[in-house]
Amino acid sequence: MTAPLQPPARPVQAAVSDAERRALAWLHTARFLITASRLDELPASELPEIAFVGRSNAGKSTAINTLAQHKRLAFASRTPGRTQHINLFQLGPRDAPDAQLADLPGYGYAAVQRATKLRWQEVMARYLVERRNLHGVVQMVDARLGFTDLDRSLLALLEPRVITGEVRMLVLLTKADKLSRRAAAAALADAQALLGERAGEHSDIGVTLFSALSGQGVADAACALREWVAPRPA
Repeated sequence: MTAPLQPPARPVQAAVSDAERRALAWLHTARFLITASRLDELPASELPEIAFVGRSNAGKSTAINTLAQHKRLAFASRTPGRTQHINLFQLGPRDAPDAQLADLPGYGYAAVQRATKLRWQEVMARYLVERRNLHGVVQMVDARLGFTDLDRSLLALLEPRVITGEVRMLVLLTKADKLSRRAAAAALADAQALLGERAGEHSDIGVTLFSALSGQGVADAACALREWVAPRPA
């Protein structure tokens, strides 16, 4: 399991390595492809797909926008839980895209009607279990709260595909800037322990502290996603 303790927060604009610069430039190519309310509306594709999931108030849309360096690529509603579609974005050259991002609806917000919650739980579950070209999942977890029961349920759903190596996973502990260094280190250690218990030694799960405000973890996350699609030569 890859989960290094993070260095002091730094803005995205700070000095970055060549690998980080290339990864951030790749994510900056993200552009809207399609929105779908049902799985059968999603286009079949051979391109590796990376899905973003998380509780409705965990900062999912903000994280996507920060990684892609777009202000409104992913729509961040003022009322969490209102977005009820899967939005796809393509990456890479326009004439030869090499990957897709999938922004899934947030889960767990109390203001959404129960029937809607149940419908989207089913759609998301089917997507995460059945989507053939799903290559990786980025789960947003509020660093201040840690893994909620719903977050743990999502981990359990993905566990079979993660353990076999079919799907890779990265957990972003969002809003890390709101924690002291000591509390942030504790949150990271707790997440490492939980993921180690759930997935064991045969999984490929990364976890990192993340802040859209300070830029902490942004370059590291970008590099991880880029490597999923374009692994370094052996």
